This record gives sequence, C-alpha cells and structure tokens, in this order.
Amino acid sequence: MMQSEFHALVAPVTRHIAGRPLDRALEAELNRAYPPEGVAFRAIERACHAAIAAGWMCREGDAVRRFGRIFEPADALAGFSVDVVDITDLVGNHHVHPTGEIDMIMPVTPGAQFDGHGRGWLVYAPESGHRPTVAGGRALVLYLLPQGRIEWTAPA
Repeated sequence: MMQSEFHALVAPVTRHIAGRPLDRALEAELNRAYPPEGVAFRAIERACHAAIAAGWMCREGDAVRRFGRIFEPADALAGFSVDVVDITDLVGNHHVHPTGEIDMIMPVTPGAQFDGHGRGWLVYAPESGHRPTVAGGRALVLYLLPQGRIEWTAPA
C-alpha cells in the first residue's frame, strides 16, 4: 500500500462531502453512502492496516496511541486533511474542531468504540470539542479536518 493508492481511496469520500455542513445529516449520509459493511469502507480499512504494517502510517506515538497526518489539506481532497490514529483503551487530550471533524471508526477489537460509537462514521460540528476516547479495546480512527484545523486545549 502506497500513499498514492491510499489517496485514491479517500479522495472520493472527501469529494462527496465537499461543501456540506458538518452535522448529523452528513453523518447519516456517510453511513448510507459508505456503510461499514460496504466495499469502499472495507477498502479504506484494509489500506490503513496495510499502511501501518508498511510503516508509513501511524508512525508517531507509543503502544497505546499511534498517530500521524497522512495528507495536508489540498484541493484534490476538497480542502480536508487526513489523519489516522491507532488507539487502545485511552482517553485522549481535549481538543476543539474550529471547522468540524469527520471520523471513520474501524474497531480492531470486536466491540471497541470511539466516543461511544462503534464501526461507522461520526461527525462533529464546527466549534465542537471532545476528549477522544477509545473503550473496549483497540480501534483505528481516520479523521478528516476541513482546512486541517484542530486546536489542542489544556488537559482537563
């Protein structure tokens, strides 16, 4: 799995959501258009695992949380950045999404959840914030940030 191949898998998703409000309607649309049991979702998930195994994805961090920005915001990605995090049973550092955040949740451990959500898509509206939490085991989370914007806040 090369970065160019991964880009080709993610770009249709970012083009599909370009210019749409980041809200629950978009979350429902993503779960309909790219369902967790669907071909595109599974292809991205397999690609994440292959890229991690190849050593170019999730290169930073430790045994509990590995992460990394894959792509900076670009026109070819409709202005979204693409990051992937590999987390096992952790409550992360609080942050705010000035322009929103779209998460693709891929449990590795059956039943693992990200912020109380299982396999599928989760959308956070602009100006929302949270302490990203994985419970019940290990999960990969691909997240899309409009203009790559994220603001880390002081730990609670």
